[in-house]
This record gives sequence, structure tokens and C-alpha cells, in this order.
Amino acid sequence: MKKSSLLQEEKNSTVLFSWLFYIVFFVYEIFYYNLFPAFPWNNVGANSRVVYDFMYAKYIIIIALIPFSIYLFKKGKVELVKYIVFFGYFSTNLISDILYYKDSALPYTSGNMVELVIILFSPIFVNKKFTYYITGGLILKYILVGLFIQDPLVLFPISIMAVLSFISFLLLHRFLNYIKALKYSYDEQLEGVVKGVIAILELKDPYTRGHSERVAAYAMNMAEATGKFKPSELNNFYYACLLHDIGKVNIPDAILTKSGRLTDDEYDIIKTHPVVGAEAIRDVDGIADNIEVIYHHHERWDGKGYPDGLTGEDIPFLARITAVADAFDAMTSSRSYRPALQIEEAHQRIIDGQGSQFDPQLIEIFKQIYPEWIKISKIYHKGMDMRGGQKREDSQT
Repeated sequence: MKKSSLLQEEKNSTVLFSWLFYIVFFVYEIFYYNLFPAFPWNNVGANSRVVYDFMYAKYIIIIALIPFSIYLFKKGKVELVKYIVFFGYFSTNLISDILYYKDSALPYTSGNMVELVIILFSPIFVNKKFTYYITGGLILKYILVGLFIQDPLVLFPISIMAVLSFISFLLLHRFLNYIKALKYSYDEQLEGVVKGVIAILELKDPYTRGHSERVAAYAMNMAEATGKFKPSELNNFYYACLLHDIGKVNIPDAILTKSGRLTDDEYDIIKTHPVVGAEAIRDVDGIADNIEVIYHHHERWDGKGYPDGLTGEDIPFLARITAVADAFDAMTSSRSYRPALQIEEAHQRIIDGQGSQFDPQLIEIFKQIYPEWIKISKIYHKGMDMRGGQKREDSQT
């Protein structure tokens, strides 16, 4: 949902950018070349004839970018459109200016009002890379023209572009700070809601108190150790980890807190919680992108897990990470049907599950970060004790 919303916003901004570009570009060209009688391009000469011919070629190129942009839209490569449109303008105008002014005694008087529009419009994409591309490209264009025609007058448009670039980056900076503040507020609210839902689950099964937070901490630590994820991706993963057992709210209390061995029928009911949990968060923005963490965190590397019995790399990578974290915390925490295992024993069982229950490569990472998991275990169990949770000193040794 989140990705589709962002894509739609990118489409909307790109469409607006394209409309503004083409309207301003051609309206200005019409006025500048046809309605201003004293315009120097009207001088007759062999060089002017070459320029006139290239002007038509320039228009053809700019117009040809329209169907190409539509093609990119249909292919889902919306983010490329704005770059290509600007490059088309940059390259054709650079060549046009150099062709006309290189051997001309006329003062440099070229440019297009569209440059002011696109440089001030660029922050709307909230993309530093694109703003650098636009501002740097326009300044570079005038620098290159100045080097070819040796006319100091190009310093004037360069100075204008520099001032507009400064304004553009001020706007972009404000947009980014505003978005950052909104995101921080949203994250705080989302985390509060998530932990509120977890508290409801813990009321059903007091023995799981703190389990979700610890699993999320272990999993985040391992995900960071892989070096494969951006901070924003890990942030969404964190919330999914917190809710990995949310489907247990649908499990009857008598089964969830049963002290004895579960019957086959009862175990079948337990195995429904990943499916129920995934369905519960399917439309939750910020968590739904990691729905596989909730749905597949009980799959096994050898295919003996549930709910789909996936094997090996068919299991989503983040779900494999969560499976290791979930198993480790389950073993080092007391349950209604057994006491917590010694942390060293849990460590050995995780290693013993390499290639059968768990992804072999992740277990190699687990061996490296195990000392950090010991610290996480101590910190979180201590925190539980401070909040009044049941003290389980046997799980700390």
C-alpha cells in the first residue's frame, strides 16, 4: 500500500512537471522567436540558417520525448521521465547556443523561462538527487556555453541559476524537515498502537510478556548485521516483528495457556496464527509491506514448517531472520508448559538447527552476533522485572 501510494504521488508530480515544462517551453519559444521584432536570431546568414534548421530538430526531439515518457509510464519507470525530459532540454539547448554564438559577434541573449520553472519546481519531488541534477545541469550548461563562445555575459545567467538553486535547496530542506517531523510523529503513534495491541495479547498469555519486543530487538540486530537493508526498511521490519504473533489473539485462552502437551487438533489451531495475523495487518500502512514476516516466521529451512511448508530461499529473507530470533527468545523464556532454557543451551540448539530449521548463512551471522544477543536478553529481561513482570533468573545464566 505504502509503495503504491508513493508511486502514485511520483506519477502525479511527474505529470504536473511535464505539463509545466512543455507549456512554458513552447509558449516562451513562440513569444521569443516570433513576437519580438528586435530578437537577434532574426539575423540572416549562413550560420543563422544552420541554427534555424537545428531549432526545428530541437523541437522534434523535445516533442518525441512525449510518447517515450508515456511508454516509461506504462512500464512503471516513472522516476526516469523527469530526468530524460530535462536531459533532452539540456542537450538540445546546449548545442543550439553553441552553434549560434560560437562564431557570432552578437552578445549572448539565450535561455528559456522554463529553466526558472523547473529549477523552482524540482523540490516538489522531495528528491535531493533530482534537485542536484537540475541545478547542477543548468549551471553546467551555461558554463559550457561560456567556455565555447568566450562571452563573459554568461556569468549573468550563471549567477541567476546559482541564486535560484539556493532558493530551491532552501525549499527542499524545508520539505524534508517537514516530512521528517511527520514521519517521526507517525512512527511514534504507530509504535504506540502496536505496543497497545501487544499488551492485549500479553493479557491473554502473561508468559509472553516482553516476547515481541525481544524478538524485534534480536531480529533488528541480525538484519543490521547482514548489511542488506536501509534504515527505513529496518524501521518497517521492526513493527512487523513486534506484531509477528498478533494472530494469537484468535487462539482460545485454554489452548494458549495450556500447561500440558497440546493435542494434534489444538496444535492445528495454534498453527493458524500466522495466517490470522497476516490478514489482520494486510491493510496497515507501514507494516503491510513486511506481511511475509508475520505470515512465514514459522517456516523451516527444510520445509517442515507452517503455514505453507516453504523450503530454503523460497522463504522470505526477513521471515528467516525472524524465525531465528523467535526461536531463541522462545527457548530462553518461561512458558506455561516449561521453564526457560539456559541461554547457552538455547545457543547450541540454534546452531544445531543450521541447515534444518534455520538458514545456514544466518546461523553463521548468529554465531558472530551472539554476544550482542546476550546483552539484549539481559537488558530486556531486566526491563521486564522493573515493570513488574515475573522474574526469571534462570533464563539469564
